[in-house]
Amino acid sequence: MSDLRKAALVAVRDCMGAAAGENVLVIMDKGTRSVGMALFEAAVSLGCEAMVVEIIPRKRNGEEPPQPVAELMRHVDVVLAPTSKSITHTVARGNACKAGVRVATLPGITEDCMARTLVADYDGVAERAEKYARLLSDGKNVRITNAEGTDISMSLEGRTGMADTGIYRARGSSGNLPAGEAFIAPVEGTANGVFVVDGAMAGTKFAGTKIKINVVDGYAVSIEGGEAAKAIEDMIGPLGMPARNIAELGIGTNDHARITGQVLEDEKVMGTIHIALGDNSNFGGNVRVASHLDGIVVAPTVEVDGVVIMDSGKFIH
Repeated sequence: MSDLRKAALVAVRDCMGAAAGENVLVIMDKGTRSVGMALFEAAVSLGCEAMVVEIIPRKRNGEEPPQPVAELMRHVDVVLAPTSKSITHTVARGNACKAGVRVATLPGITEDCMARTLVADYDGVAERAEKYARLLSDGKNVRITNAEGTDISMSLEGRTGMADTGIYRARGSSGNLPAGEAFIAPVEGTANGVFVVDGAMAGTKFAGTKIKINVVDGYAVSIEGGEAAKAIEDMIGPLGMPARNIAELGIGTNDHARITGQVLEDEKVMGTIHIALGDNSNFGGNVRVASHLDGIVVAPTVEVDGVVIMDSGKFIH
């Protein structure tokens, strides 16, 4: 059995808990056909009533899938969505979960990423994710700094941290595969400072390019960084201020993940944090917009209510 087929079996059987007779829907596009078909075949091998649908690639992360597909998502037991652009932060995904469907999204997944990261120790990944989700939930204020010039603060008061563990067997559960992060929606309007994306940013092909994002009262007011910055502005500009909202703070907890330029994996890298612009309506925030862009900050120091929980990319709490 190839590494891809083994990883697909882990995803369907172990992560999703799919069982014989369950309805499993795989949503793919032309950029993710090989992964999509591997997941479909894994579901078939388990005796599931498996289905696969190919959609036209979305233009941006957070854009809704076609309405008939969104409707179908509500009427199965399990959805696996390896798509070029993320449908994680969509109404369709949220409605499917409300209907009790278990959903895993795999935006931008490649064969290499799938084969490599799904062999992580997901008990350890989950333990770290749950621990740091609790720390974020208990915190009121957070400050992130790093050697590249990041220095940004935001309020977490009243918001609940969540753990992306990779185990989605409970009715209505959802998350990414590969998994491994703790994340939270900061209070809108409270983020101030600057963060320097020195890992990668969703939707761009400029991994390692430094992008400086200046934030005032919860919104990215300017983005600097040559062609990479222009690419981001081109994506969010037509969508107005909501697409500039500081939507998410996440902490990577997957020790098998590495920076590749594919945000699905990049945001899970242990020793990084990510700050997202745009939609946060599906994990405790109040902003709904058809865009969600994650920017990876490498080797950060993170303080929650004055207590350092990560020092230059190393967990110390």
